[in-house]
Amino acid sequence: MYAMRKKLKIPNNRVLGIVGFIVVILVILLYLFGIRSVVSHDVTFELSRGTTVSAVATQLNAIGVIDMPGLFKIAVRGNGGQIQSGLYDIPRGTSVWRIARMFANGDVASTTIVIPEGLTVQQIKRLLLDESGLTGGVECGPGTDLPVCDLHDGDLFPDTYRVARGTSRLAVLDLMRKKMLDLRHNWERGGAIAPRPLKSWNDVVTLASIVQKETPKKSEMPIVASVYLNRLRDNMRLQADPTVVYAVTRGLGDMQGRPLLREYLKTDSPYNTYTNRGLPPAPIANVGRDAIYAVLQPADTNYLFFVADGTGGHRFSSSYDEHMKNHANWRVIKKIQNQK
Repeated sequence: MYAMRKKLKIPNNRVLGIVGFIVVILVILLYLFGIRSVVSHDVTFELSRGTTVSAVATQLNAIGVIDMPGLFKIAVRGNGGQIQSGLYDIPRGTSVWRIARMFANGDVASTTIVIPEGLTVQQIKRLLLDESGLTGGVECGPGTDLPVCDLHDGDLFPDTYRVARGTSRLAVLDLMRKKMLDLRHNWERGGAIAPRPLKSWNDVVTLASIVQKETPKKSEMPIVASVYLNRLRDNMRLQADPTVVYAVTRGLGDMQGRPLLREYLKTDSPYNTYTNRGLPPAPIANVGRDAIYAVLQPADTNYLFFVADGTGGHRFSSSYDEHMKNHANWRVIKKIQNQK
């Protein structure tokens, strides 16, 4: 019993003091690195390529983001010792450790670009010019020879893109180009199979661009695709209004509030499917996956016609007489809508 009591010695005051001192130091370090902040308001900081850690510490100290450059340098070493260039958003109340970790991981400020389906290259470029988080123009300078400098409708993939703030607009266009190119390569690797009479990727995307412009409904796209494929097989003119819009607006693809008059259906253009048989020579818009898949996997129908139904969808028919009845119903619906 006495021997056991001797083994259970109570720590002396010196040991307790050392432990207490270590705890205090740890608390102080936690406070200095992970809690304390002198960032009184949101700050955007640009870290230039090649800038040293010491230079960055001096810059941050000068603008009041940190007040102890030495602590920042230690925090950077604690996060791997490297920092990445870019534009950073530093929120109010951000600690030194968090700032160092942001720089080490490259957590740059970002902006989200939403490119809707069915826009032309001209429309997409205008949209990018309105994005304040991007830099530069949308046209290549003299002597520049890059794939993105020669874009055509159908080359870009509409999607939501999250990029670093300050990214050039040409770089975003190139991201969109590469994503569409990946889609094409996947199709080619899968055997480049397309429904008759389509023979090439250009044919697929061209028809998909018409489908994209005709209906916003994913469920309708395979049916609309089947209508145009049936007309192509029967050597009928496609008579797609969006192709006339494309021709009249010289590739803009938007009447900008003007009505599509009957006289426009005679517009002299290879894109006008009222005056020319077959597909237009190239796409009339940039398309998403749904429209492309609708063309590659169309519905099995004998439909040759369709007309709006007044609810955002369409009525389909296989005979001209039935189509005329649907058209008459649409005129009545349109007249009622205009009276409201």
